[in-house]
Amino acid sequence: MPNDKYLETIKKFRLIDDTFFSACFDNNEEDAEYILRIILDKPTLKVLKVQTQKSVENMYGRSVRFDVFATDDSGKLYNIEVQRADAGAVPTRARYNSSMLDYHKLKKKAKYNELPETFVIFITEHDVLKDGEQIYHVERVVRETNKPFGDGTHIIYVNGSYKDESDSALGNLIHDFFCENPAEMKHRQLAERVSFLKDNKRGVRKMCKLMEELTAELQEEAKKENLLDNIRSLMETMQWTAQQAMNALKVPADKQKEYFALI
Repeated sequence: MPNDKYLETIKKFRLIDDTFFSACFDNNEEDAEYILRIILDKPTLKVLKVQTQKSVENMYGRSVRFDVFATDDSGKLYNIEVQRADAGAVPTRARYNSSMLDYHKLKKKAKYNELPETFVIFITEHDVLKDGEQIYHVERVVRETNKPFGDGTHIIYVNGSYKDESDSALGNLIHDFFCENPAEMKHRQLAERVSFLKDNKRGVRKMCKLMEELTAELQEEAKKENLLDNIRSLMETMQWTAQQAMNALKVPADKQKEYFALI
């Protein structure tokens, strides 16, 4: 049975909310392909694989979790993020996500020219770049010649605050990302998926399970933050090393490396 305490929240979810966005596109190549075709204006683009909430870690322990990670039939990589807060879509975040797509793909001894084209796409609630455009395409160019640098990286911002009265596919897509009621959505393909997760018993069960997992994850993160604060406090007040502080707090040996990386 669905957990009643989650039902009201589920009804209020919109595609711009990252939890619901990830649920809608989880293993859903058809709808990921649908929105990418609209955003990139590539009606023949073919998505082969989609993963949501995919984590990629680098050698220094700092990881990134992609809302949606997709691959097309030519090997291009796509990271699609929804961001309600401007701070989550600053240019340096886009730069980091772009670099982590490369890090994920480039294998040992591979040649640099084997790197695929990558697309980092932010769908934002506000106009983060503040120039009033509906969509922003960020490309590297050689400043002296104004020619494309051609490194295969692309960063795109879709401005969710843009009001489009032209009934364009992109304008309707932006509209749909802010709808709570699937009946009010203009792209029926997306509306059907949203309706399944909000109104269908199986879809609602899926959402409730996801929210239970998210709640447990947040509680675990809170515990980690609390323990990290205690380690730092002991290091400061007792002049202990991180190792001494963790030993005093009885941090399991197999977890200590993780906290060393965070301190």
